[in-house]
Amino acid sequence: MLLGVHCSVSGGLANAFKEAETLGINTFQIFTKNQRQWREKVIDPKEAEQYKKLKKDQQIALTLSHSSYLINLASDDSALQERSRSALIGELNRCTDLGLAFTVLHPGSARDQPVEEAIGRIAKGLRHALDATRDSKVKIALETMAGQGTSVGRSFEELKMISDLLDHDDRIVFCFDTCHVFAAGYDIRTESGIAETLEKWDKIIGIERIACLHLNDSKGELASNVDRHTHIGLGEIGDEPFKYLMRNYPDIPKIIETPKEDDWDAKNLERLKSFV
Repeated sequence: MLLGVHCSVSGGLANAFKEAETLGINTFQIFTKNQRQWREKVIDPKEAEQYKKLKKDQQIALTLSHSSYLINLASDDSALQERSRSALIGELNRCTDLGLAFTVLHPGSARDQPVEEAIGRIAKGLRHALDATRDSKVKIALETMAGQGTSVGRSFEELKMISDLLDHDDRIVFCFDTCHVFAAGYDIRTESGIAETLEKWDKIIGIERIACLHLNDSKGELASNVDRHTHIGLGEIGDEPFKYLMRNYPDIPKIIETPKEDDWDAKNLERLKSFV
């Protein structure tokens, strides 16, 4: 069972392993740099060596990153587009240096553009990043989005359009976020609901292309397009889809991204484990 949380790297990347050890998890997600700043970071070889050693010593099965929230490959502003492409390349290089499996990426925001044009720009930006890092094995996991504003990726069809334009490149995979999918209008509150939603995903994109599950309950109602995570079983989604995912997809990495107050990470992990 691959199950973990988003771990803090405050004070250094190695600190993520301290949190992981405390929680007893075997996989986790990190930010490789400040996610709300453009300033790039280059991984020191000694820091990379320490990270890999800790991963091996603690028997962590897999680690991944979440790319900067500032990246918007859909932008029709040439300066922002270039900055976004460079930031994604930087993220892929850091992931490569650290031995991470993939980075989760928000596809982008269309703003005033038709969504088809935005999707075309996203695909071109992704192709640029893939070509610039062709020697890397690190994949890009495009995340399902809640549909806030003009974000691209609120439907499985939009994500498929991006993949199609990249000829289904094997370095393009996907992150299925339960809160986002629910907020976008997919009713996953029951076992039949999550099963039917995943069947729909399989027909459109393919289950085998889900590289990661973000397990988050939702403060927003169905089809609210509100991206607000809450603790497992305490939101509008409830327990049923989490039970289904835990029992049927043990090998897909599962990451909790719920609020970090008190010891809620431990509580959420225990709740999820109790479903198996």
